[in-house]
Amino acid sequence: MFIATGSINNQSDQIADSDRKRKTSVEMSKRQRADIESISGLEPEERATELPPTYVVMKVVPDIHEKALQWLATKIRAKKSDGGGELVAILQPKTNAEEEYTFHISATKIKLLEIAEDIDLVKPDPRGRPREFTVASLDDFLIDGTTIDDLLTIADRQTIVLHELENIRALEYEKFIPGYPLFKLHENQSIVPLAHNKQLITKIYPLHDDEELKKLAGSWYMPRWFKQPIGDIKEYFGESIALYFAFLEYYTLALVVPSVLGLFGYIFTETVPFFCIFNVIWVTLFLEVWKRKSNELAFKWGTIGMTSLDEPRPGFRGFMGVDAVTGKVCPQSPRFMTYVKMYAVSLPIVIICMILAFYLMLISFWAEDYMKELFSPEDYLVMIPSIVYSILVTVISAYFKDFASFLTEWENHRTQSQFERHRVTKLVLFEFVNNFLSLFYIAFVIQDIDMLRSQLQTMLLISQAINNFQEVFMPLGMNYYSTKKSQSLKQQKTSHKTNPEVEQEKAAAGSFPLLNIPQLQPDDPRIKQVEAEGAMEEYQDTFDDYLELYIQFGYVFLFSSVYPIAALWALLNNVLEIRADAFKMCQLFRRPFIRKVKDIGAWQRSFEVLGGLSILTNCGVLYLSADIRKRFPSYSDVELLIAFMCIEQLLLGTRYLIHIVISDKPEWVRVALARKSYESKQALKFERSQKNKKILFRYRTVQ
Repeated sequence: MFIATGSINNQSDQIADSDRKRKTSVEMSKRQRADIESISGLEPEERATELPPTYVVMKVVPDIHEKALQWLATKIRAKKSDGGGELVAILQPKTNAEEEYTFHISATKIKLLEIAEDIDLVKPDPRGRPREFTVASLDDFLIDGTTIDDLLTIADRQTIVLHELENIRALEYEKFIPGYPLFKLHENQSIVPLAHNKQLITKIYPLHDDEELKKLAGSWYMPRWFKQPIGDIKEYFGESIALYFAFLEYYTLALVVPSVLGLFGYIFTETVPFFCIFNVIWVTLFLEVWKRKSNELAFKWGTIGMTSLDEPRPGFRGFMGVDAVTGKVCPQSPRFMTYVKMYAVSLPIVIICMILAFYLMLISFWAEDYMKELFSPEDYLVMIPSIVYSILVTVISAYFKDFASFLTEWENHRTQSQFERHRVTKLVLFEFVNNFLSLFYIAFVIQDIDMLRSQLQTMLLISQAINNFQEVFMPLGMNYYSTKKSQSLKQQKTSHKTNPEVEQEKAAAGSFPLLNIPQLQPDDPRIKQVEAEGAMEEYQDTFDDYLELYIQFGYVFLFSSVYPIAALWALLNNVLEIRADAFKMCQLFRRPFIRKVKDIGAWQRSFEVLGGLSILTNCGVLYLSADIRKRFPSYSDVELLIAFMCIEQLLLGTRYLIHIVISDKPEWVRVALARKSYESKQALKFERSQKNKKILFRYRTVQ
């Protein structure tokens, strides 16, 4: 009887305790909101009338249906319970009916802090260590006179606003986009990515911070040899772009020694075998040391703990369900369906593309043989098939990149890291055949070392020339052309109209019934900035940049015994590449959204595979070369083969030994991670002990 009564009392106490916690949480939330509002320094009337700064710009097609536009604007500002984003939307005034609708999206300080906690934003704590931000511990992050305005950078705020835009969801009764019955919706589907995909939304981009950009540009692409302000790049452009430039810097520095030795090898050919052995060991050392550096940066930036169970990417499709790890409602899809699509459809298609690339290579060789029959081998016309093939390789690579992205999107991977990893895998398989198989064919089937050297030189130099043209001069020209075109169109539209007609069109453009949405003043400086940056080219991601380095890496190290000076050309190209990429990021492209990464993903494994293959290819080419046979005339073919097989196994063993000896993480990172794990366990134990004390105090009279 006592036990039953105690059990009932215990349940009642638990319910009462739960109610008290809920009330306390609400009161704390109110107090925190009041504290935050008081810190902002604005009176309630000012907060209601002031137009906040623009963090994200969203452009909508001018001929969008009235209901769709009103619905989209309402969704942006609606409460979470209504599927909205609880954001601030400001409309930019239109000058004519053909101009796009431009929304300036912002958020209140309270909203920014709330979402910063939801997305596990990492900020340095008082001891300088990366730590997940929480509103409850807000005072811990306001150190050294830091205010709320300083706590969240412009990049942080843009990331938060984008996160909320991508999480605007359709409700159960919303079956399609209003005005577009064919654009179907399902419950809890992300609305903004769908509208963007259906081309109702044309652009979504953050704005540059001119003051910060000038500071960054002055210390970045001005002549400073190899050194870059990686920390400043991370703060402005995010972890993904900063990690790419850190890898480019590390790789360029690693090319210095092979370039010097390659120059000696090019002049003194008898040193080529020693240079080749050094190269394959040097590549392994570079990749292992870079892995340590990558983990060190990931720990400093707070991304080292990212896993495949992170939040689903916006393009992930599936039924809505409760996540088994986080308990949040998010899209769910069976993993086996993705595997079926990958191995039953995507893989065969990629293999077919690889076969077609192989036949294209054979056609170029047949054309070159035909040219040799018409002209002497020393004639420059004989090189035309190789030059044409090198150009085709670059063009086909660009088209296959889009095709690989389409296949990977169709496979429906859950997280962004999984999506990137499988897209890179497809592209690496194809690019290996498209760029390197011709070199393997010449080396081990035709066995013509002079032809191999000529082909390698042609493909390396042409690929670098095309890439530099595409990355610098083409965006510069497109940016200039789009700016001039937009200016001329505006002049033509206004020059053929009288003043009453212009005023009437402006009034008609602004008469669209968007309820309760404030508008910018026509002379607001943000309008000019939005239009200027909207005309810039969009920077997609670091995918093309890594691909360029991957192809260059293969040209330099796979057949370094044949063309030792390739490392020097790569070094000179990368010195220019660092400055050119920095210039285009600061001057030619719109500001990209931040994307968090912990490493370079599948590219690390891709570079490691090329490093391992370089041992096999260089040993094989040295075995087949006539110079080796002249140096060892007393050795038979079998004896030379056995000797080079032994050298190959020795180098592979050395590579594996280096992999084991060099740890992936520096000692101080391992200690810091262990300390963090220990402190988390201690905090959990303390929380449990406090609960145990309350329970024991409640039953202290029970014997």
